[in-house]
Amino acid sequence: MLNKTIEKNGKELRYGYTTGSCATAATKAALLMYLNQKKLATVKIDTPKGWPLELILHDQVFTEKEASCSVVKDSGDDPDVTNGVKVFSKIIPSNKDGIQFVAGIGVGTVTSVGLSIPIGEPAINPIPREMISRAIATVMAANDQSPAMELPRGWVVEISIPQGVALAKRTFNPKLGIEGGLSVLGTSGIVEPMSEDALKASLKLELNVLKARGYKEIIFVPGNYGKDFSETLGLNQEVLIKTSNFIGFMLDEAERMGFEKILLVGHLGKLVKVAGGIFNTHSSVADARMEILAAHCGLLGASQTTMEKIMACKTTDEATDIILEENRPDYFNHLAEAVKKKVMDRVYKTIDIEVILFSKIHGRLGQSKDAEKMRERLCIH
Repeated sequence: MLNKTIEKNGKELRYGYTTGSCATAATKAALLMYLNQKKLATVKIDTPKGWPLELILHDQVFTEKEASCSVVKDSGDDPDVTNGVKVFSKIIPSNKDGIQFVAGIGVGTVTSVGLSIPIGEPAINPIPREMISRAIATVMAANDQSPAMELPRGWVVEISIPQGVALAKRTFNPKLGIEGGLSVLGTSGIVEPMSEDALKASLKLELNVLKARGYKEIIFVPGNYGKDFSETLGLNQEVLIKTSNFIGFMLDEAERMGFEKILLVGHLGKLVKVAGGIFNTHSSVADARMEILAAHCGLLGASQTTMEKIMACKTTDEATDIILEENRPDYFNHLAEAVKKKVMDRVYKTIDIEVILFSKIHGRLGQSKDAEKMRERLCIH
């Protein structure tokens, strides 16, 4: 258990740790047991957040051919379907250089483009992969004593979450193109508890701060992808707010506080929902991405066959490839205008709003008519 807490809305909430941290700890412990042929009860790991963890081990098994164990996921006071599940790691010596990741039972496999992991790879996200690789490298560097067995050139790391097969059905992994189980996630290694009300309160506070500083023109991005892309556009980060999924709520608050201009910069996968009038973009609330993309393609004269292809896509990047193949250069400008109409209607046209759409693969896709003028106003000069 991680004995760190944070106070939100008068409540003391406990932090947890991610499936990525569990997988890292289980892998490090399995490697140590393989090398030393001794059972471990706990193992210590570092996290990207800078907080060390000492985690209890379960199901320890080791031989001269392989080793494995599990760590129980603890999400703290954050609601999470993976809370309490066991994350297993099995480590096997390999005659190939490097580390090969394998999806065991309950860990999904990537089947669609547009995700951070290539097709065919286990759904173990980049940061957990880095954490596991670093833990293995640290152990091997410290193994300066003469080993009882000849060390291999590399390792096979098989991550399993046995309950993941059933739990994945309660997530949107299948819709995202991840089949067979859960994803191993985590960018900081730590789960920060955050209720919806607390998150909205913190977002509202950010707006209040900008208002108090006299700003009238601001930038909204749904998340980290939008923030990163906004930096490439030269936008002033001092007036940028990450709205999370609460785009409607933030528009309402901006209208109430009297802001005059908003540049909305977002990944197609999020803002396409807004084009359909969906203002809470969390996947558990609504997901009509392909329906909206196909409908607007049809409005611009696409064939039924093209619309069917879009409807069969798992990710917006897949759909984007199809739309671009149709040679419809104005499609995404048209879609940006559709988003603009919805958000302008939401604030009763009291705020001047422009929209820029992008994807991680294709970069800037399209924008509303006067978005470039607003971008220039909001750039760092």
